[in-house]
Amino acid sequence: MTGTTQDDYTDRYARRVRGMTTSEIRALFAVASRPEVVSLAGGSPYIAALPLDAVGQMLNELGSTHGATSLQYGIGQGTIELRERICEVMALSGIHNASPDDVVVTVGGQQALDLLARLFLDPGDVVLAEGPTYVGALGVLQAAQAQVRHVAMDEAGLIPEALEEAIAANPRAKFLYTIPTFQNPAGVTLSEERRERVLDICERAGLLVIEDDPYGMLSFEGDAPRPLRARRRDGVFYCSTFSKTFAPGLRVGWILAPHAVRDKLVMMSEANVLCPSAFAQGAVTQYLTTMPWREQIKVYREIYRERRDALLSALTDLMPAGTTWTRPAGGLFVWATLPEGLDSKAMMPRAIAARVAYVPGTGFYADGTGRGNMRLNFSFSAPERLREGVRRLSGVMEQEIAMRAVFGGSAAIASQRRRGPAAADAPGPDLA
Repeated sequence: MTGTTQDDYTDRYARRVRGMTTSEIRALFAVASRPEVVSLAGGSPYIAALPLDAVGQMLNELGSTHGATSLQYGIGQGTIELRERICEVMALSGIHNASPDDVVVTVGGQQALDLLARLFLDPGDVVLAEGPTYVGALGVLQAAQAQVRHVAMDEAGLIPEALEEAIAANPRAKFLYTIPTFQNPAGVTLSEERRERVLDICERAGLLVIEDDPYGMLSFEGDAPRPLRARRRDGVFYCSTFSKTFAPGLRVGWILAPHAVRDKLVMMSEANVLCPSAFAQGAVTQYLTTMPWREQIKVYREIYRERRDALLSALTDLMPAGTTWTRPAGGLFVWATLPEGLDSKAMMPRAIAARVAYVPGTGFYADGTGRGNMRLNFSFSAPERLREGVRRLSGVMEQEIAMRAVFGGSAAIASQRRRGPAAADAPGPDLA
């Protein structure tokens, strides 16, 4: 690109970020997907690790051999064949007491959360959730007009004493939403001892638990702790998805629900989508029946462990003093805390101009806090690409620190003066 300078890139990407008003998700993905931008932002699995030729042949056979059923309408609960396979998948995680009759197939894990919110919540109801928490869940809860009260975490996950305090302050809370294993976005895992305490606290308070477990099979250091649902049957709704272990494009997830409410969830799903895709269900069923999916999970674990280590190594070598981060034992994400005074949301236009993308921490809190944090993804990019992304990000942070030293105040104010008022007000991206 003859004649294009770094300033041209800076102006172009800064304008792009400042325009993120109608859809922050689409806008950031549009920028982050450009080949010159290193994206640490999304939550995409590394689909190229699948045996794509074999998967393609499987899908071709599904259409040619079973097209009369896989291209037809289905039933609201999902096919019995897939529900049986789902129970086998859950057994691998330690849930051995599940019945296919209690499984409801959903259009990804996102619809599972939406159905539960529709079932339990009225406008103004209170929900307890970890702080930070999954941005997609916040979107569902906000759409239901619920009030989210965050419960603090540390390196061992949700803090039981903080949960007790939250319940005491919100005795009419409808449920606890939690991602106890390889949490999104923080990457931490609820410890074995705390799992029993959290369940005891919720049981005494009569508080339902919605356990979201998309990442539990992606463990890097031995087996992950057994899910909450493996420990208690009553009062725990277990949600998961094949988006992280097979293919997010198929949009297949599920809820394991107490039998008493299964029919209500099915009726709500039928009202919502009529039925989940029969072809997508057939594809997942064929994959779980005919292909070595357990071995494929091991492949993902090895790839993601290598990439996690590469990201952590780069952070150690390159990040400015005062930056800290989590060390996930599985999953897809690292949660970073910036040096005092830096604002991840205000810094975003400068980062995009430097051709690196992340997700500001504000997207993971209902009250907009989290400006001192960012979520970094390591699953999609190769190790050398991750290191380059951290190098670029570190340079942006060093510039912000230098600006604070020069101006004696907020680097965001200085950035606003240089780029115009829209830059400081640019909203942060909300990415799954």
